[in-house]
Amino acid sequence: MQIATFNVNSVKARLPRVLEWLEAAQPDVVLLQELKCVDDEFPRLEIEGLGYNAEVHGQKSYNGVAILSKRPIEDVRRGLPGDQSDEQARYIEATISGVRVASIYLPNGNPVEDDAKYGYKLRWMERLAAHVQDTLLPSEAPVVLGGDYNVCPTDDDVYDPDGWADDALCKPETRNRFRRLLNLGLTEAYRALHPNEAHRYSYWDYVKGRWQKDEGLRIDHLLLSARAADRLEACDIDKSPRGKEKPSDHTPVWCRLSE
Repeated sequence: MQIATFNVNSVKARLPRVLEWLEAAQPDVVLLQELKCVDDEFPRLEIEGLGYNAEVHGQKSYNGVAILSKRPIEDVRRGLPGDQSDEQARYIEATISGVRVASIYLPNGNPVEDDAKYGYKLRWMERLAAHVQDTLLPSEAPVVLGGDYNVCPTDDDVYDPDGWADDALCKPETRNRFRRLLNLGLTEAYRALHPNEAHRYSYWDYVKGRWQKDEGLRIDHLLLSARAADRLEACDIDKSPRGKEKPSDHTPVWCRLSE
């Protein structure tokens, strides 16, 4: 089973890029983020025309996540538990062929001086850790949590560590909460198979020639429970979509699990 995560930065604006990538890569499961559309405006016909089922948790103009699968999608949950007042569409999970998958669009958190931004990010990460610990891991199903985490786990994951040191994506409090997720027993798939590869990125800003100069960030991750990690065969970053015309500023990250 090949599972990919892809922040598309507006599914309607990037639809040609998304469709051509789906046709070329043929992933079994796709975790999309930053749809920037409500459920009714999701391009379901085009996606289903390529053989995918789709479950969507959208929001007008902002956020939005989805799960695509060539296999049946079961037991769908929309929204991250722990705060009934949180209306942002950043989390959806479901079961596919016995694997519990989630598409995550973790808050950016900038500016860090604003509690409504950075405080929300940290509290969201705490809610995610609690859900993993209390619900997902006790289920004993293989779990794959993929998405745009808006976290550079280490200085090896950012092109300019000093310049980004005080950014919400790199601050120690952010990295500590990401490590707490891993310490629950999750495996970061890319780093598990590429332990010594520094400065491989999944995001490049549109400005200042960041893509052309390979000045990026690795913020899109696939976290696996022990039962999923035992089945991990491969994981990599597919840079090809980022070099296309009018691309997303992110590019897909994928992993393959044995059946």
